[in-house]
Amino acid sequence: MTGPADFRVVVAPPGDGSTRARVGRLALSHGVVETPAFMPVGTNATVKALHPDDLRDVGASIVLANTYHLYLRPGHDRIARLGGLHRFMGWDRPILTDSGGFQVVSLGDLRTIDEGGVAFRSHLDGSVHRLTPESAVAIQEALGSDVAVALDQPVPPASTDPADLLDATERTHRWAARCVAARQRPDQALFGVIQGGLDPDLRAVSTREIAALPFDGLNIGGLAGDETLDERNAVLDVVVPLLADDPRPRYLMGLGSPLDIVDAVDRGVDMFDSVLPARVARNGQLWVPGGRLNMKNAEMQDDRRPVQEDCPCILCRGFSRAYLAHLFRARELLAYRLATCHNLTFTLEFMARIRRSIEAGTFPADVAGLRDRAPRMGRHASAAKSA
Repeated sequence: MTGPADFRVVVAPPGDGSTRARVGRLALSHGVVETPAFMPVGTNATVKALHPDDLRDVGASIVLANTYHLYLRPGHDRIARLGGLHRFMGWDRPILTDSGGFQVVSLGDLRTIDEGGVAFRSHLDGSVHRLTPESAVAIQEALGSDVAVALDQPVPPASTDPADLLDATERTHRWAARCVAARQRPDQALFGVIQGGLDPDLRAVSTREIAALPFDGLNIGGLAGDETLDERNAVLDVVVPLLADDPRPRYLMGLGSPLDIVDAVDRGVDMFDSVLPARVARNGQLWVPGGRLNMKNAEMQDDRRPVQEDCPCILCRGFSRAYLAHLFRARELLAYRLATCHNLTFTLEFMARIRRSIEAGTFPADVAGLRDRAPRMGRHASAAKSA
């Protein structure tokens, strides 16, 4: 490694332009992430219901933790005193922390945005706090994650007034420069966030502005929200070609549906995160090739089969659909662990299939099959961004 993040493209997109998909290798302080990669979300320094050994077993190489939530409880200073986030949560592989901006901006009437930062009331106790570009960096440096994210001002992509969108995007650029100036840890990567909503010209401007700063990676923010698939893809078709010669990884924030991930990988995105696989698992929705199973349906109570015959997860190796259906009806906590392990195994194995397809040079031909394998989700299901 030559710095806190060393990204190498292992398999470049083919010269015929049939896809922009690529395979990469991102080396961070606590290990290597093979891309395209999906990051399970551990909002409160834990992926709900899972032990770190479970995360290793499902194939996670990196997890995401939430700056806003950890700042409020238990506090970044306390985590630092206890040895940093890795020791605190018992996870020895890479961690990415978001800036907390999405959560803070989403507080609605509980927050006020100005040029300096965001003043907000805690959703826990109503106490008043202020998040600035400088404090967002300082909090993440205290947490000690491998990757920190610059503070930005996200907005709903399809439903924001153009004047407000322009104001938020330009503020994101100014905040990005302040985050770069505030960084102090040489062992922590810092990723910047490209905004601009669905406006192609504004997205192009934002791409150039953020790419001009010395970030270690480039996030594509403000998507996985209220936009359509075609609108999201149109944004990626603006942003990614402008980064064609840029050596840094590209991370689309908040996208978690495997079907949507296939399209984003095809357009050249390297990294993803979402609470979606874990959240729907806790609600009894189990992902299987081409569909999903609802463990709360009556027919599951007598089904002797595993959730998925060829799945190596702890659920499918040892238990039946009937048993899991019983656990959900009995509200046993084991249900959440087993179901979450399965959905994350499915998601991370799906990413491994994508990488193998790109490595084999068959991805353009395999896209249809990958889409068929992806579970079918409801409208905007991929937009889940918090636990």
